[in-house]
Amino acid sequence: MKTAGQNRLRALQEYGQSVWLDYIRRDLITNGELARLIDEDGLRGMTSNPAIFEKAIVGSQDYQDILLAPEARQLDAKALYEKLAIRDIQDAADHLRQVYEQTACGDGYVSLEVSPLLAHDTEATLAEARRLWAAVARPNLMIKVPATAEGIPAIRQLVGEGLNINVTLLFAQSAYEQVAAAYIAGLEQAAQRGIDLRRLASVASFFVSRIDTAMDVELTARIDASPNAARQAELRNLLGKTAIANAKITYQKYLGLFRGPRWQALADKGAHTQRVLWASTSTKNPTYRDVVYVEELIGRDTVNTIPPSTLDAFRDHGGVRASLTEDVDGAAATLQRIAEAGISLDRVTDGLLVDGVRLFAEPFTKLLDTVGKTPAPKARITAPRWEPTTPGSPRRASPTRTSRMATSSAHSATPTRSSGQGRHRS
Repeated sequence: MKTAGQNRLRALQEYGQSVWLDYIRRDLITNGELARLIDEDGLRGMTSNPAIFEKAIVGSQDYQDILLAPEARQLDAKALYEKLAIRDIQDAADHLRQVYEQTACGDGYVSLEVSPLLAHDTEATLAEARRLWAAVARPNLMIKVPATAEGIPAIRQLVGEGLNINVTLLFAQSAYEQVAAAYIAGLEQAAQRGIDLRRLASVASFFVSRIDTAMDVELTARIDASPNAARQAELRNLLGKTAIANAKITYQKYLGLFRGPRWQALADKGAHTQRVLWASTSTKNPTYRDVVYVEELIGRDTVNTIPPSTLDAFRDHGGVRASLTEDVDGAAATLQRIAEAGISLDRVTDGLLVDGVRLFAEPFTKLLDTVGKTPAPKARITAPRWEPTTPGSPRRASPTRTSRMATSSAHSATPTRSSGQGRHRS
Protein backbone atom coordinates (compact mmCIF):
# COMPACT_ATOMS: atom_id res chain seq x y z
CA MET A 1 0.00 0.00 0.00
CA LYS A 2 1.01 3.59 -0.51
CA THR A 3 2.87 5.16 2.40
CA ALA A 4 2.27 8.70 3.64
CA GLY A 5 3.75 11.31 1.35
CA GLN A 6 4.51 8.83 -1.44
CA ASN A 7 3.46 9.66 -4.99
CA ARG A 8 0.73 7.16 -5.85
CA LEU A 9 1.74 7.02 -9.50
CA ARG A 10 5.35 6.28 -8.64
CA ALA A 11 4.20 3.67 -6.14
CA LEU A 12 2.84 1.58 -9.03
CA GLN A 13 6.43 0.86 -10.09
CA GLU A 14 6.94 -1.03 -6.84
CA TYR A 15 4.30 -3.49 -8.06
CA GLY A 16 5.93 -3.89 -11.45
CA GLN A 17 3.54 -1.64 -13.36
CA SER A 18 4.62 1.19 -15.66
CA VAL A 19 2.50 4.33 -16.05
CA TRP A 20 2.18 5.74 -19.55
CA LEU A 21 0.20 8.81 -20.56
CA ASP A 22 -2.61 8.37 -23.06
CA TYR A 23 -2.32 11.87 -24.49
CA ILE A 24 -0.05 14.08 -26.58
CA ARG A 25 -0.16 17.72 -27.52
CA ARG A 26 2.48 20.24 -28.55
CA ASP A 27 2.28 22.42 -25.46
CA LEU A 28 2.68 19.41 -23.16
CA ILE A 29 6.16 19.05 -24.62
CA THR A 30 7.11 22.71 -24.95
CA ASN A 31 5.88 24.02 -21.60
CA GLY A 32 7.90 21.60 -19.48
CA GLU A 33 4.93 19.54 -18.30
CA LEU A 34 6.15 16.32 -19.92
CA ALA A 35 9.51 16.70 -18.22
CA ARG A 36 7.72 17.23 -14.88
CA LEU A 37 5.58 14.13 -15.37
CA ILE A 38 8.70 12.08 -16.01
CA ASP A 39 10.66 13.50 -13.08
CA GLU A 40 7.93 13.73 -10.44
CA ASP A 41 5.34 11.10 -11.38
CA GLY A 42 7.70 8.54 -12.86
CA LEU A 43 5.98 8.60 -16.26
CA ARG A 44 7.47 5.87 -18.42
CA GLY A 45 5.83 6.22 -21.82
CA MET A 46 3.12 7.80 -23.96
CA THR A 47 0.46 6.62 -26.38
CA SER A 48 -1.33 8.52 -29.12
CA ASN A 49 -4.08 7.75 -31.58
CA PRO A 50 -5.88 9.59 -34.39
CA ALA A 51 -8.53 10.95 -32.03
CA ILE A 52 -5.88 12.43 -29.74
CA PHE A 53 -4.10 14.13 -32.61
CA GLU A 54 -7.37 15.36 -34.10
CA LYS A 55 -8.22 17.19 -30.88
CA ALA A 56 -4.68 18.46 -30.39
CA ILE A 57 -4.28 19.87 -33.90
CA VAL A 58 -7.80 21.13 -34.55
CA GLY A 59 -8.28 22.42 -31.02
CA SER A 60 -5.23 24.65 -30.55
CA GLN A 61 -2.85 27.10 -32.18
CA ASP A 62 0.14 24.99 -31.23
CA TYR A 63 0.65 23.83 -34.80
CA GLN A 64 0.27 27.11 -36.68
CA ASP A 65 3.99 27.39 -37.44
CA ILE A 66 3.72 24.35 -39.71
CA LEU A 67 0.14 24.81 -40.91
CA LEU A 68 0.77 28.41 -42.02
CA ALA A 69 4.23 27.86 -43.49
CA PRO A 70 4.43 28.41 -47.26
CA GLU A 71 5.68 24.87 -47.82
CA ALA A 72 2.52 23.49 -46.22
CA ARG A 73 0.66 24.36 -49.41
CA GLN A 74 2.87 21.90 -51.28
CA LEU A 75 1.84 18.96 -49.08
CA ASP A 76 -1.27 16.86 -49.31
CA ALA A 77 -3.41 16.48 -46.19
CA LYS A 78 -1.84 13.24 -45.00
CA ALA A 79 1.71 14.43 -45.51
CA LEU A 80 0.91 17.61 -43.60
CA TYR A 81 -0.66 15.68 -40.73
CA GLU A 82 2.36 13.39 -40.55
CA LYS A 83 4.69 16.37 -40.45
CA LEU A 84 2.80 17.68 -37.41
CA ALA A 85 2.50 14.32 -35.68
CA ILE A 86 6.04 13.14 -36.31
CA ARG A 87 7.51 16.29 -34.77
CA ASP A 88 5.52 15.71 -31.57
CA ILE A 89 6.41 12.02 -31.48
CA GLN A 90 10.10 12.72 -32.02
CA ASP A 91 10.24 15.39 -29.32
CA ALA A 92 8.32 13.24 -26.84
CA ALA A 93 10.61 10.30 -27.60
CA ASP A 94 13.63 12.49 -26.96
CA HIS A 95 12.24 13.48 -23.55
CA LEU A 96 11.65 9.81 -22.71
CA ARG A 97 14.99 8.61 -24.04
CA GLN A 98 16.48 8.74 -20.54
CA VAL A 99 13.79 6.32 -19.34
CA TYR A 100 14.46 4.08 -22.33
CA GLU A 101 18.15 3.89 -21.52
CA GLN A 102 17.71 3.57 -17.76
CA THR A 103 15.30 0.64 -18.16
CA ALA A 104 17.45 -1.16 -20.75
CA CYS A 105 14.81 -0.66 -23.48
CA GLY A 106 12.02 -1.81 -21.19
CA ASP A 107 10.17 1.52 -21.11
CA GLY A 108 10.41 5.05 -22.48
CA TYR A 109 8.32 4.44 -25.59
CA VAL A 110 6.04 6.76 -27.56
CA SER A 111 3.43 5.24 -29.87
CA LEU A 112 2.35 6.42 -33.32
CA GLU A 113 -0.52 4.66 -35.06
CA VAL A 114 -0.70 3.60 -38.68
CA SER A 115 -3.71 5.00 -40.50
CA PRO A 116 -6.87 3.33 -39.20
CA LEU A 117 -8.09 3.39 -42.80
CA LEU A 118 -5.59 0.56 -43.42
CA ALA A 119 -6.85 -1.69 -40.62
CA HIS A 120 -8.03 -4.38 -43.06
CA ASP A 121 -5.09 -4.22 -45.48
CA THR A 122 -2.02 -6.18 -44.43
CA GLU A 123 0.35 -5.00 -47.14
CA ALA A 124 -0.60 -1.34 -46.82
CA THR A 125 -0.17 -1.57 -43.04
CA LEU A 126 3.29 -3.05 -43.52
CA ALA A 127 4.30 -0.32 -45.94
CA GLU A 128 3.04 2.51 -43.74
CA ALA A 129 4.57 1.09 -40.57
CA ARG A 130 7.98 0.83 -42.22
CA ARG A 131 7.69 4.35 -43.62
CA LEU A 132 6.70 5.89 -40.28
CA TRP A 133 9.42 3.96 -38.46
CA ALA A 134 12.02 5.39 -40.82
CA ALA A 135 10.57 8.91 -40.69
CA VAL A 136 10.50 9.14 -36.89
CA ALA A 137 13.92 7.50 -36.58
CA ARG A 138 13.87 7.00 -32.82
CA PRO A 139 14.70 3.66 -31.17
CA ASN A 140 12.01 4.26 -28.53
CA LEU A 141 9.18 4.57 -31.03
CA MET A 142 6.37 2.02 -31.07
CA ILE A 143 4.23 1.68 -34.17
CA LYS A 144 0.60 0.97 -33.33
CA VAL A 145 -1.09 -1.73 -35.41
CA PRO A 146 -4.68 -2.88 -34.77
CA ALA A 147 -5.41 -6.48 -33.82
CA THR A 148 -7.63 -7.13 -36.82
CA ALA A 149 -7.39 -10.36 -38.80
CA GLU A 150 -5.31 -8.44 -41.34
CA GLY A 151 -3.22 -6.69 -38.70
CA ILE A 152 -1.96 -9.81 -36.94
CA PRO A 153 0.24 -11.10 -39.81
CA ALA A 154 1.60 -7.56 -40.18
CA ILE A 155 2.52 -7.59 -36.48
CA ARG A 156 4.46 -10.83 -36.88
CA GLN A 157 6.32 -9.51 -39.93
CA LEU A 158 7.14 -6.11 -38.42
CA VAL A 159 8.48 -7.60 -35.20
CA GLY A 160 10.54 -9.95 -37.33
CA GLU A 161 12.04 -6.89 -39.05
CA GLY A 162 12.99 -5.34 -35.72
CA LEU A 163 10.21 -2.75 -35.28
CA ASN A 164 8.72 -2.08 -31.85
CA ILE A 165 4.98 -2.67 -32.05
CA ASN A 166 2.05 -1.56 -29.90
CA VAL A 167 -0.83 -3.86 -30.77
CA THR A 168 -4.03 -1.86 -30.31
CA LEU A 169 -7.76 -2.58 -30.10
CA LEU A 170 -7.57 -5.84 -28.19
CA PHE A 171 -10.80 -6.84 -26.47
CA ALA A 172 -11.01 -10.63 -26.66
CA GLN A 173 -8.87 -13.22 -24.90
CA SER A 174 -8.65 -15.28 -28.10
CA ALA A 175 -7.35 -12.29 -30.05
CA TYR A 176 -4.78 -11.65 -27.35
CA GLU A 177 -3.51 -15.22 -27.67
CA GLN A 178 -3.13 -14.77 -31.44
CA VAL A 179 -1.23 -11.53 -30.93
CA ALA A 180 1.13 -13.08 -28.39
CA ALA A 181 1.78 -15.96 -30.77
CA ALA A 182 2.51 -13.49 -33.58
CA TYR A 183 4.96 -11.63 -31.36
CA ILE A 184 6.82 -14.80 -30.39
CA ALA A 185 7.01 -15.92 -34.03
CA GLY A 186 8.22 -12.46 -34.99
CA LEU A 187 10.96 -12.61 -32.36
CA GLU A 188 12.11 -15.93 -33.75
CA GLN A 189 12.33 -14.36 -37.22
CA ALA A 190 14.23 -11.40 -35.80
CA ALA A 191 16.70 -13.69 -34.07
CA GLN A 192 17.30 -15.54 -37.33
CA ARG A 193 18.08 -12.19 -38.96
CA GLY A 194 20.63 -11.41 -36.28
CA ILE A 195 18.59 -8.60 -34.70
CA ASP A 196 19.44 -7.81 -31.08
CA LEU A 197 16.34 -8.94 -29.20
CA ARG A 198 17.31 -6.87 -26.18
CA ARG A 199 16.37 -3.75 -28.13
CA LEU A 200 13.05 -5.03 -29.44
CA ALA A 201 9.80 -4.46 -27.54
CA SER A 202 6.05 -4.80 -27.91
CA VAL A 203 2.94 -4.25 -25.83
CA ALA A 204 -0.52 -5.74 -26.26
CA SER A 205 -3.04 -2.95 -25.64
CA PHE A 206 -6.05 -4.59 -24.04
CA PHE A 207 -9.05 -2.26 -23.80
CA VAL A 208 -10.99 -2.31 -20.57
CA SER A 209 -13.76 0.17 -19.78
CA ARG A 210 -15.39 -0.04 -23.20
CA ILE A 211 -16.23 -3.65 -22.38
CA ASP A 212 -18.18 -2.70 -19.28
CA THR A 213 -20.02 0.01 -21.20
CA ALA A 214 -21.19 -2.52 -23.78
CA MET A 215 -21.85 -5.38 -21.38
CA ASP A 216 -23.79 -3.20 -18.94
CA VAL A 217 -26.23 -2.36 -21.72
CA GLU A 218 -26.72 -6.07 -22.39
CA LEU A 219 -27.22 -6.78 -18.69
CA THR A 220 -29.59 -3.86 -18.19
CA ALA A 221 -31.79 -5.09 -21.03
CA ARG A 222 -32.09 -8.48 -19.34
CA ILE A 223 -32.76 -6.91 -15.95
CA ASP A 224 -35.57 -4.85 -17.42
CA ALA A 225 -37.03 -7.88 -19.21
CA SER A 226 -36.97 -10.23 -16.21
CA PRO A 227 -40.11 -10.48 -14.05
CA ASN A 228 -38.18 -12.30 -11.32
CA ALA A 229 -36.78 -10.07 -8.56
CA ALA A 230 -34.13 -12.61 -7.53
CA ARG A 231 -32.97 -12.95 -11.12
CA GLN A 232 -32.84 -9.18 -11.48
CA ALA A 233 -30.62 -8.98 -8.41
CA GLU A 234 -28.27 -11.63 -9.80
CA LEU A 235 -27.91 -9.74 -13.07
CA ARG A 236 -27.56 -6.38 -11.33
CA ASN A 237 -24.65 -7.79 -9.34
CA LEU A 238 -22.79 -8.36 -12.62
CA LEU A 239 -22.91 -4.71 -13.69
CA GLY A 240 -19.44 -3.22 -14.01
CA LYS A 241 -17.73 -6.56 -13.40
CA THR A 242 -17.01 -7.95 -16.88
CA ALA A 243 -14.06 -5.80 -17.93
CA ILE A 244 -11.89 -6.41 -14.88
CA ALA A 245 -12.72 -10.13 -14.86
CA ASN A 246 -11.82 -10.36 -18.55
CA ALA A 247 -8.54 -8.52 -17.93
CA LYS A 248 -7.59 -10.76 -14.99
CA ILE A 249 -8.08 -13.92 -17.04
CA THR A 250 -6.14 -12.40 -19.93
CA TYR A 251 -3.23 -11.66 -17.58
CA GLN A 252 -3.25 -15.31 -16.52
CA LYS A 253 -2.93 -16.23 -20.18
CA TYR A 254 0.04 -13.84 -20.45
CA LEU A 255 1.75 -15.62 -17.55
CA GLY A 256 1.24 -18.97 -19.25
CA LEU A 257 2.26 -17.91 -22.74
CA PHE A 258 5.62 -16.42 -21.80
CA ARG A 259 7.13 -19.50 -20.22
CA GLY A 260 8.34 -22.91 -21.33
CA PRO A 261 11.21 -24.01 -23.59
CA ARG A 262 10.19 -22.03 -26.67
CA TRP A 263 10.01 -18.76 -24.79
CA GLN A 264 13.10 -19.52 -22.71
CA ALA A 265 15.17 -19.89 -25.90
CA LEU A 266 14.20 -16.31 -26.81
CA ALA A 267 14.64 -15.01 -23.27
CA ASP A 268 18.17 -16.41 -23.28
CA LYS A 269 18.82 -14.09 -26.24
CA GLY A 270 17.54 -11.12 -24.25
CA ALA A 271 13.94 -11.00 -25.46
CA HIS A 272 11.39 -8.99 -23.48
CA THR A 273 7.93 -10.39 -22.88
CA GLN A 274 5.12 -8.63 -24.69
CA ARG A 275 3.61 -6.84 -21.72
CA VAL A 276 -0.12 -6.38 -21.46
CA LEU A 277 -0.99 -2.69 -21.60
CA TRP A 278 -4.31 -1.72 -20.07
CA ALA A 279 -6.00 0.83 -22.32
CA SER A 280 -9.37 2.57 -22.11
CA THR A 281 -8.89 2.98 -18.37
CA SER A 282 -10.99 6.07 -17.82
CA THR A 283 -14.31 5.42 -16.10
CA LYS A 284 -17.26 5.91 -18.44
CA ASN A 285 -20.06 5.27 -15.95
CA PRO A 286 -20.19 8.10 -13.39
CA THR A 287 -21.57 5.73 -10.75
CA TYR A 288 -18.32 3.74 -10.77
CA ARG A 289 -15.18 4.80 -8.92
CA ASP A 290 -13.17 7.14 -11.12
CA VAL A 291 -9.92 5.17 -10.77
CA VAL A 292 -11.35 1.65 -10.72
CA TYR A 293 -9.65 0.60 -13.97
CA VAL A 294 -6.28 1.53 -12.52
CA GLU A 295 -6.75 0.27 -8.96
CA GLU A 296 -8.02 -3.16 -9.97
CA LEU A 297 -5.42 -3.91 -12.67
CA ILE A 298 -2.11 -3.50 -10.85
CA GLY A 299 0.31 -6.31 -11.56
CA ARG A 300 3.88 -7.15 -12.46
CA ASP A 301 5.09 -6.68 -16.03
CA THR A 302 2.10 -4.60 -17.08
CA VAL A 303 1.52 -1.07 -18.36
CA ASN A 304 -1.44 1.19 -17.74
CA THR A 305 -1.78 4.02 -20.24
CA ILE A 306 -3.84 6.60 -18.40
CA PRO A 307 -5.69 9.63 -19.79
CA PRO A 308 -4.97 12.96 -18.10
CA SER A 309 -8.06 13.30 -15.91
CA THR A 310 -7.66 9.76 -14.57
CA LEU A 311 -3.95 10.34 -14.03
CA ASP A 312 -4.73 13.36 -11.87
CA ALA A 313 -7.43 11.47 -9.99
CA PHE A 314 -5.18 8.51 -9.23
CA ARG A 315 -2.37 10.77 -8.05
CA ASP A 316 -4.90 12.36 -5.70
CA HIS A 317 -6.75 9.38 -4.25
CA GLY A 318 -5.81 6.12 -5.96
CA GLY A 319 -5.27 2.97 -3.94
CA VAL A 320 -2.21 0.84 -4.64
CA ARG A 321 -2.12 -2.92 -4.09
CA ALA A 322 -1.28 -6.06 -6.09
CA SER A 323 -4.85 -6.37 -7.36
CA LEU A 324 -4.44 -8.11 -10.71
CA THR A 325 -3.89 -11.56 -9.24
CA GLU A 326 -6.56 -11.26 -6.56
CA ASP A 327 -9.50 -13.68 -6.75
CA VAL A 328 -8.79 -15.03 -10.22
CA ASP A 329 -11.29 -17.82 -9.55
CA GLY A 330 -13.91 -15.16 -8.84
CA ALA A 331 -13.11 -13.49 -12.15
CA ALA A 332 -13.63 -16.77 -14.00
CA ALA A 333 -16.91 -17.27 -12.15
CA THR A 334 -18.07 -13.80 -13.19
CA LEU A 335 -17.47 -14.60 -16.85
CA GLN A 336 -19.28 -17.90 -16.42
CA ARG A 337 -22.31 -16.12 -14.96
CA ILE A 338 -22.25 -13.72 -17.90
CA ALA A 339 -22.40 -16.68 -20.28
CA GLU A 340 -25.20 -18.28 -18.25
CA ALA A 341 -27.15 -15.05 -18.59
CA GLY A 342 -27.17 -15.67 -22.33
CA ILE A 343 -24.65 -12.95 -23.22
CA SER A 344 -21.85 -13.87 -25.60
CA LEU A 345 -18.69 -12.02 -24.60
CA ASP A 346 -17.16 -12.99 -27.94
CA ARG A 347 -20.02 -11.32 -29.80
CA VAL A 348 -19.63 -8.16 -27.75
CA THR A 349 -15.85 -7.98 -28.16
CA ASP A 350 -16.12 -8.66 -31.90
CA GLY A 351 -18.47 -5.69 -32.14
CA LEU A 352 -16.14 -3.52 -30.09
CA LEU A 353 -13.27 -4.25 -32.46
CA VAL A 354 -15.37 -3.21 -35.45
CA ASP A 355 -16.47 -0.07 -33.66
CA GLY A 356 -12.95 0.63 -32.44
CA VAL A 357 -11.60 0.76 -35.98
CA ARG A 358 -14.45 3.04 -37.02
CA LEU A 359 -14.09 5.33 -34.03
CA PHE A 360 -10.43 5.90 -34.87
CA ALA A 361 -11.07 6.22 -38.61
CA GLU A 362 -13.70 8.94 -38.20
CA PRO A 363 -11.50 11.50 -36.38
CA PHE A 364 -8.60 10.62 -38.66
CA THR A 365 -10.71 11.42 -41.71
CA LYS A 366 -11.92 14.61 -40.06
CA LEU A 367 -8.35 15.59 -39.24
CA LEU A 368 -7.20 15.05 -42.81
CA ASP A 369 -10.09 17.14 -44.04
CA THR A 370 -9.19 19.95 -41.64
CA VAL A 371 -5.45 20.12 -42.27
CA GLY A 372 -6.06 19.84 -45.99
CA LYS A 373 -7.75 23.24 -45.94
CA THR A 374 -6.03 26.60 -45.62
CA PRO A 375 -6.02 27.24 -41.86
CA ALA A 376 -7.30 30.46 -40.39
CA PRO A 377 -4.92 31.72 -37.68
CA LYS A 378 -7.71 32.84 -35.34
CA ALA A 379 -9.99 29.88 -35.87
CA ARG A 380 -8.32 27.12 -33.90
CA ILE A 381 -8.64 28.08 -30.25
CA THR A 382 -11.46 25.70 -29.48
CA ALA A 383 -10.17 23.30 -26.83
CA PRO A 384 -8.79 24.28 -23.42
CA ARG A 385 -5.34 23.10 -22.50
CA TRP A 386 -4.54 20.56 -19.82
CA GLU A 387 -3.08 22.23 -16.76
CA PRO A 388 -2.41 19.15 -14.63
CA THR A 389 -2.76 19.10 -10.91
CA THR A 390 0.45 18.60 -9.01
CA PRO A 391 1.03 16.71 -5.77
CA GLY A 392 -0.23 18.79 -2.90
CA SER A 393 -2.03 21.35 -5.04
CA PRO A 394 -5.50 22.37 -3.86
CA ARG A 395 -8.47 20.76 -5.56
CA ARG A 396 -11.13 23.24 -6.55
CA ALA A 397 -14.86 22.71 -6.76
CA SER A 398 -15.48 24.80 -9.86
CA PRO A 399 -14.08 23.58 -13.01
CA THR A 400 -10.73 22.19 -12.08
CA ARG A 401 -7.78 21.85 -14.37
CA THR A 402 -8.59 18.19 -14.64
CA SER A 403 -12.25 18.71 -15.46
CA ARG A 404 -11.37 21.27 -18.11
CA MET A 405 -9.08 18.66 -19.61
CA ALA A 406 -12.01 16.27 -19.85
CA THR A 407 -13.50 18.56 -22.48
CA SER A 408 -10.37 18.63 -24.58
CA SER A 409 -9.04 15.10 -24.20
CA ALA A 410 -9.29 13.34 -27.50
CA HIS A 411 -10.65 10.26 -25.84
CA SER A 412 -13.75 12.01 -24.60
CA ALA A 413 -14.68 13.14 -28.07
CA THR A 414 -16.60 10.19 -29.40
CA PRO A 415 -19.77 8.65 -27.91
CA THR A 416 -19.58 5.07 -26.72
CA ARG A 417 -20.93 2.28 -28.83
CA SER A 418 -23.73 1.13 -26.61
CA SER A 419 -24.96 3.91 -24.40
CA GLY A 420 -24.72 7.51 -23.40
CA GLN A 421 -23.07 6.66 -20.05
CA GLY A 422 -19.94 8.52 -20.89
CA ARG A 423 -17.52 9.44 -23.58
CA HIS A 424 -15.34 7.20 -25.61
CA ARG A 425 -11.76 7.33 -24.52
CA SER A 426 -8.91 5.15 -25.67
